Amino acid sequence: MSNNLELQVSHKDKSHRKIATLLSVLFMGLGQLYNKQYSKGISWALFEIIALIFFIKPISQGLYGLITLGETPQVRERGRVVDPGDHSILLMAEGLLMLMALVAVLAIYFFSIRDAYLVGKLREQGKRVMNFKETVRNVWENGYAYILITPTAICMILLTVFPLIFTALIAFTNYSSPNYLPPRALVDWVGIDQFIRLFTMESWRGTFLGVFSWTIIWAVLSTLLVVFAGLFVAVVLSQKIVKYRKFWRNIYIIPWAVPGFVSILIFRNLYNGEFGVFNDMLRSVGLNAIPWLSDPMWAKVSVLLTNLWLGFPFWMALFTAVLTTISKELYEAAEVDGATIVQQFRTITFPIVMVAAIPLMVFTFAFNFNQLTFIYLMTEGGPSNANYTYAGHTDILLSWIFKMTLDNGQYAIASAVALVVFLIIAGFAYFNLRNTKSMKGDV
Repeated sequence: MSNNLELQVSHKDKSHRKIATLLSVLFMGLGQLYNKQYSKGISWALFEIIALIFFIKPISQGLYGLITLGETPQVRERGRVVDPGDHSILLMAEGLLMLMALVAVLAIYFFSIRDAYLVGKLREQGKRVMNFKETVRNVWENGYAYILITPTAICMILLTVFPLIFTALIAFTNYSSPNYLPPRALVDWVGIDQFIRLFTMESWRGTFLGVFSWTIIWAVLSTLLVVFAGLFVAVVLSQKIVKYRKFWRNIYIIPWAVPGFVSILIFRNLYNGEFGVFNDMLRSVGLNAIPWLSDPMWAKVSVLLTNLWLGFPFWMALFTAVLTTISKELYEAAEVDGATIVQQFRTITFPIVMVAAIPLMVFTFAFNFNQLTFIYLMTEGGPSNANYTYAGHTDILLSWIFKMTLDNGQYAIASAVALVVFLIIAGFAYFNLRNTKSMKGDV
């Protein structure tokens, strides 16, 4: 009899976690009340009551708007708006925000269930359960780092994740001029139609492949040119035979000190085919003028040379700093072994400086891949290309997207291109950083 009673008590004790979990699933806080944590249980219950009263309606309406993108089109009579109708893009933005809020509420709901389960487990093991004050103190002492970074994480989600998801969603709609521009017309979900158009329609596919090819060439060459020009100048200026090294370094830093857009606009005038200084100099020595910005090839050479002028001082300063960290004993030992200057550079200098340079090269490549400002100020994508849709010979993907959206209202297919660019850059950066030696020591 005594053994049966002990078994019943033991079985009842072992069910604390199940009962507490089930009660928390039914309503937040019930599990904590069952675990005799009354203050905590009341707090969880108040949260669910507030969520049900104030959030369930806007969340349900937001999700409905996100799914439908509006059902009532704008009504006009004699040029006047009689009924403003639904604005599909605003409904999408509101719906996405409500979806993120719903995810946050569900996450809190999950944590309340998990808390009830863990406390129930402690009761089954016969361990002491913390009261409300001890719980608050424990959360602060063990979780203050998470409490401090939570506001920043929320800002990052709203300012970074939200725009990315919103842009990605636009790619799956028909949001474009002239027929699907809210508020005059509703926008619909069209699935992957924009991606199919991008890769199957000759006009879009030809433009995409052409602009994408030049973007890769531009990003690779502009990165390599500035890196190796900076390395070359830094190595030369580190040689003892060079006099007034500080003076030369300061001279080379000047292009970096001048605001970039000023230098770009100055170079644009210098490249002017009729009145530019470069062509005046060529004519003065009897050479023919060069169509710097009107010929496709020379326009590309012009943007690469200008980017070289603006970008190499940073890398020169970086490599100069890295060179000062290399032990002179390595070079002295190499000289004793009879190594030439070229051999010393190849076996000592180059491997050491590249370990520090490769992570920054990855970021520079990604930066140049998206160098909208430089291309737009320098050439505006020109010269024009009759075979391209909304793009010129020097347009990169970002400047093409810029023209498609602001100048031509092709938001949906521009978002599809932006999504492709994001996947390329993210994949490239992840692959390179993962395989970079300088990053392998990180946790």
